Amino acid sequence: MIEFTKMHGNGNDFLVINETQKTLVKKEDKPSFSIKYCDRRFGVGGDGILFLQKTNEADFLMRLFNSDGSEADMCGNGIRCAAKYAKDNDLVKDEDIEIKTGAGVLEVETRVDEEFWAKVDMGKPQFERKNIPVKGNGKFLKQDLEGYEISAVNTGVPHSVVFVETLEEVNVEEEAPKIRHHDQFPNGINVNFVEIYDEDNIGVRTFERGVEAETLSCGTGSVASAAISRELEKTKGREVFVETQGGDLRILFEDNTAYMEGPAETVFEGKILDTI
Repeated sequence: MIEFTKMHGNGNDFLVINETQKTLVKKEDKPSFSIKYCDRRFGVGGDGILFLQKTNEADFLMRLFNSDGSEADMCGNGIRCAAKYAKDNDLVKDEDIEIKTGAGVLEVETRVDEEFWAKVDMGKPQFERKNIPVKGNGKFLKQDLEGYEISAVNTGVPHSVVFVETLEEVNVEEEAPKIRHHDQFPNGINVNFVEIYDEDNIGVRTFERGVEAETLSCGTGSVASAAISRELEKTKGREVFVETQGGDLRILFEDNTAYMEGPAETVFEGKILDTI
């Protein structure tokens, strides 16, 4: 039997499994377990599973397995869920938390007013092709691919950004896979379609690698979209407010470091009657 907590950050939903005391799902079983229980018809349903584990380098380690069984280095909405779970279940005492991810140890500030909020130090967006990765040298900005002008950045995981006139007119499920699987990106890439509302506000729709579908929100994608908007001077200030289908995020830039602030919510708790 495996206990889990169902959580979401702006509609990007996860099963959270606490392995800080003992391993509940064997390392080799985690990909197949994630595929099975992220299924929305035959499992619990989710965009991924967050396994929280013990580490000496931070308060705990967060490992994310996507619904297709692949492991991702980082997830912006997921890390806020992990922070809320840790606070709610006394894994940490302080308001400030350090969480180790595949993208490094990230600092998370938490607060509760009418709801739980987390502000995550997302590090410096990486624009160099070798750090994304993208074939070639230099930055990958405003490049023509598949009939779109595309830019790319790594905000913990690789993201491409496409600016469009009207988000609601984009057929994300049809258009995004052309970019997602383009051979310009050796490891594949997440795809964000972005509409500029004004110099401080943008709208984003994201097709996520590993989920292989559009999600209601993507934290690293929101940071990537804000970072590219700022790099190309489409937004002007230190703050960018991002509207997604699942809710809003605030992205703040200080000395080129990006901070993401947004909510996380617990939906329900359950038990998986499995012998894995």
